[in-house]
Amino acid sequence: MGKTKVLIGVVVVAALVGAATAGVIYWRGDRGESAAPPKPAGSEIGPGTGRYVALGDSYTSAPRTGAPAGDPPGCARSDNNYPHLVAAELRPASFADVSCGGATTQQLTEPQTTPNGTNPPQLDVVTPDTTLVTLGIGGNDVGLVGLARECLSTNRAVSLCRPRLTAGGRDLLAERIAETAPKIRDALTQIHQRAPRAQVIVVGYPTALPDGTGCWPFLPIGPDDVAYLRSSLAKLNTMLATEAKANQAGYADTATPSKGKDMCAKAKVKWVEDVVPSSPAMELHPNAVGERGMADVVLRLVE
Repeated sequence: MGKTKVLIGVVVVAALVGAATAGVIYWRGDRGESAAPPKPAGSEIGPGTGRYVALGDSYTSAPRTGAPAGDPPGCARSDNNYPHLVAAELRPASFADVSCGGATTQQLTEPQTTPNGTNPPQLDVVTPDTTLVTLGIGGNDVGLVGLARECLSTNRAVSLCRPRLTAGGRDLLAERIAETAPKIRDALTQIHQRAPRAQVIVVGYPTALPDGTGCWPFLPIGPDDVAYLRSSLAKLNTMLATEAKANQAGYADTATPSKGKDMCAKAKVKWVEDVVPSSPAMELHPNAVGERGMADVVLRLVE
């Protein structure tokens, strides 16, 4: 394999790895395990009514998919990310999108320093008059990039990460996901306390890796690692769905409708761009098609 392909592979791996309550309705099919949020009294939202607040990381802010929106510029927030598309459909009286690239759950309560400006604590915009909150966060807490930087293999049959990350009967990615669960739980508790009239929706992550062994040599990691990383991303979404269900929130399953529309899919079909984007977007992040798809899932839960 040439040096260019090896370099591309490194970037790909690093970036990829960058109810029981009343009123909750679950369904299967192309919308997967989405769940409508409980609707507290006074949670109405629609043309000229209600307040919508969007919290999240770069999968919510959607860098480079549209014109820059809001401050600070360092959050790389686009004007056609799924929060803006949802707001355009609902037309609430008030809308605030404070999502920011690189955000973890820590940035919900603490300021986030970006390369160009500081984003205030995201929960600051969740006010008593808020009637809808979407929360798309958790991936950066797990630290997938740091754990998977050595997944690149020049041998198609060799998987470097899974043996290392699961040595001794442990699963480091699963442990990180478990450690993130109480942080999501606490975030939902704080949202409910700040906005008792709000419908709250946890937004899951869309499918990034394909079924099977990947798309070698474009994705030069071993087949066991492809399966392991795909499984870990699924575990992250399962955790988010579980915490949503247990904490009076809905869950937007974006993984099911994006299945087959991952980074190995053809241009104009994929929701998640590859290392060389075929449409305006940050590499290995949702493009405009993906953000539209994510918005549609959220809207089905609100309408």
